[in-house]
Amino acid sequence: MQVYRITKAQYADRLVASGGAARWNGRGQFVIYTAATRALACLENVVHRSGEGLADDFRVMVIDIPDALPVTSLVLSDLPADWVDFQQYGSCQKLGNTWLQRGESAVLRVPSAIIADEWNYLLNPAHSDFQRIQLLRTDLFVFDPRIKS
Repeated sequence: MQVYRITKAQYADRLVASGGAARWNGRGQFVIYTAATRALACLENVVHRSGEGLADDFRVMVIDIPDALPVTSLVLSDLPADWVDFQQYGSCQKLGNTWLQRGESAVLRVPSAIIADEWNYLLNPAHSDFQRIQLLRTDLFVFDPRIKS
């Protein structure tokens, strides 16, 4: 399976995690966020950057997750009813942090909070299977200038 990550060019040459807090991980928990499609990766950037800095130099990272690699999935029934609300970050972070601590897989499939029935894939660089995940290539990515916050 191929997944996608759009990032500034200076960070696009390797698979690394910043350890910054996000919806599915607390601060200091190292996770790489990817999306099932380029379009979802684009929307994730637009939402999280609030339309700022979209004219910078970006790349789309094309990442291969081998089909034989186990993937843990969070399904909607595992989540609080209002999980998409910003106030529920703590609940979502707890689920992601538990996945990291258990070390059950290198990949966690989570629902997109932006588009229903779309999926993001979190990568755990500390898992032994992570070495099987490969950055295939990076391509230039330009946000359409009509995209506004």
